Amino acid sequence: MALKVKAKESLIKIGKYADTYRYVMVPELYMALSQDKVIKEAALRSGISRGVMQACWDAAGEVIKAWATEGHSVALPGLGTMRFGMRAKSVATVNEVRTGLITSRRIIFTPNTELQSELANTAIQITCIDRNGLEVKRVTSSDPGNVEDPEQGGGGNGDDEGGSQSGGSEGSGSEGSEGGSEGGGTEGGSESGSEGSGAQGGENAGE
Repeated sequence: MALKVKAKESLIKIGKYADTYRYVMVPELYMALSQDKVIKEAALRSGISRGVMQACWDAAGEVIKAWATEGHSVALPGLGTMRFGMRAKSVATVNEVRTGLITSRRIIFTPNTELQSELANTAIQITCIDRNGLEVKRVTSSDPGNVEDPEQGGGGNGDDEGGSQSGGSEGSGSEGSEGGSEGGGTEGGSESGSEGSGAQGGENAGE
């Protein structure tokens, strides 16, 4: 199964390409899976009853929630780690430091190398949509640059732009370094969703 990405021709309003149309790529989600479905599938794969799996899931969730909110970095088996993070305003003097400067508190998820490698090796299928909402071509990461024309049913000649699109989605959502301190550096990229890439994502796709 491939990850689906949509490249939509959009009017860029700011930045280097302001007032021009550019193809901006955003991830396309299949569906939101409920907790019950996840537990049922985990029970089937492990051979454990659904009730036992539910109890283990609830217990693990409580432990992760308690430790993460106490300031620990908590390991999620097979996935990565979760820890407390925040955004806050800076001040010039120590007398101005107060809790009111904290603008948000959040949980930061850092994937482990195995999960990152699995994601990097997953095929990507890009559907290109023009400004009129019409599908104009498709590009896949397993087919370097060759374009599938949905109208003629054949592949076209590849180009540099097609190659960059098939690998460009990894960079989407990495502009998370807003001003202010964050618990450990520049991890904010994990929560700047697909819309967060905005014009900058369009620039990356077109370079």
